[in-house]
Amino acid sequence: MTSLWTGLIQVGLLLVALAAAYRPLGDYLARVYEDKKHWRIERGLYAIVRVNPDAEQRWTTYAAGVLGFSFVSVVLLYLLQRFQGWLPFGFDREINPATAFNTAVSFVTNTNWQSYVPEQVMGHSVQLAGLTVQNFVSAAVGIAVAVAVVRGFTRAKTDRLGNFWVDLVRGCVRVLLPLSIAAAIVLLAFGAVMSLSSGVTVTTPDGQQHVLALAPVASQEAIKELGTNGGGILNANSAHPFENPNSWTNLFQIFLILLIPVALTRTFGKLVKDVKQGYVLLSVMGLLFAIMTTVAWWAESNPNGIAALAAGGAMEGKEVRFGIPGSSLFAVATTGTSTGAVNSLHDSYTGLGGGVALLNMLLGEVAPGGVGAGLYGILVLAVIAVFLAGLMVGRTPEYLGKKLGRKEITAAAIAMLAMPTVVLIGAGLALALPGTAGALNNPGAHGLSEVLYAYASAGNNNGSAFGGLTVTSDFFQVSLGLAMLFGRFIPILAVLTLAGSLAQQRKVPPSAGTLPTSGPLFAGMLTGTVVLVAALTFLPALALGPIAEALS
Repeated sequence: MTSLWTGLIQVGLLLVALAAAYRPLGDYLARVYEDKKHWRIERGLYAIVRVNPDAEQRWTTYAAGVLGFSFVSVVLLYLLQRFQGWLPFGFDREINPATAFNTAVSFVTNTNWQSYVPEQVMGHSVQLAGLTVQNFVSAAVGIAVAVAVVRGFTRAKTDRLGNFWVDLVRGCVRVLLPLSIAAAIVLLAFGAVMSLSSGVTVTTPDGQQHVLALAPVASQEAIKELGTNGGGILNANSAHPFENPNSWTNLFQIFLILLIPVALTRTFGKLVKDVKQGYVLLSVMGLLFAIMTTVAWWAESNPNGIAALAAGGAMEGKEVRFGIPGSSLFAVATTGTSTGAVNSLHDSYTGLGGGVALLNMLLGEVAPGGVGAGLYGILVLAVIAVFLAGLMVGRTPEYLGKKLGRKEITAAAIAMLAMPTVVLIGAGLALALPGTAGALNNPGAHGLSEVLYAYASAGNNNGSAFGGLTVTSDFFQVSLGLAMLFGRFIPILAVLTLAGSLAQQRKVPPSAGTLPTSGPLFAGMLTGTVVLVAALTFLPALALGPIAEALS
């Protein structure tokens, strides 16, 4: 009973904090991306890279900026790792090519999948100059793409979607950097470590000496959660007491994970000049998040194993300072967004609890989704929902005053189907190829869940790991890296195509046959579309994995 009330209080505090930040942050984000003036520091950056900030771009040019910037980022981060032995505050060893490729792609795509032990492999220079920088810019890219998609709905008879470089810089300078500084100070005040020392030697009660790794944790922890990145600067990630010292920092990190994705629904409503549209998206996200949290919490509190029953819950793989409520809430938050941070071992969850974490990603991470990616992901599903409604009544579907024809629906379908294709092909190859069998440490349904989770995490740019699967071979390093690339950039290209097509249309005034999209009816349709798409796509795989394990 104590655990129940503790968990309910945590949920209550989280909701109050998010509600308090929702309107001011959402409105601020709308002003940031609508502002016609440039800060002096921003103009200096534009001058350095020779960008005209007042020149707007077609969707093709905007997409080229996203791809070009990301490609250069992958190359530079790869080289930084390969030559880290030449850098200060680093390790005197190079990182092998496959791991360097996987890590470079991982952080540039906002996935932050880690197939290495950070404190043993990555020096402080790579962490700060490489990984932390990508934590900022990869998150800013996601917000920029989301804003460009919204402009497709708000603009008419134009082929311009804004300027990628302006959106990127503003996301870093005006949003992520100030919020991260404030968050780092809070984490530091509550006990997170901040040090450039390589470690400290301690003597344990048995007289043995051990070196505890240190790092500039607080600064990276802030943007790790705020940008829905998730890569831990220490191997235990947010289960490590240096990264997540107590229940207060745990709750604060969950708040940071959800903050921008939730606020962006308010931003969407402000930009389209109808805040009710944002409330509809928020209600769908909130409903799915509440269901997932409830199921995961119940499953972990009511396990079917003898040892877990004796312990009063499935506490294996969980930190006692967080307990089941804090662990379940964190697991749902991190898999409901594209955040790879974990404060417990998902591999140790019950069949149903682990299935919730997996299903959260397979829904497309729209509850509430990653920074930017969650908003454009649920807008794609909203387009699909309106299209399905149009089929039922026999008229051309319209959403936010724009007609949805063949080109728009094709783009939305590609964005929607890219992730399932990547996940199922990748998991199928990993299970079918004979050379990969040795990577599985668990047989049967649980082993299938581990492989499916790995590719769902990569394909959704999540980055969390189920555990129990050895992914250090070149096959997994490369295949998961490719899953991250395709899972990130195919949807981005598709939604920018959609935005470009919408921006060229004129606004269509609502008529008697227009489907209202600002009320509970459409919210129910959108929720059903999200669930139906995932169910039709992944139910066979889920039935052989987590569902079979839960029923066994």
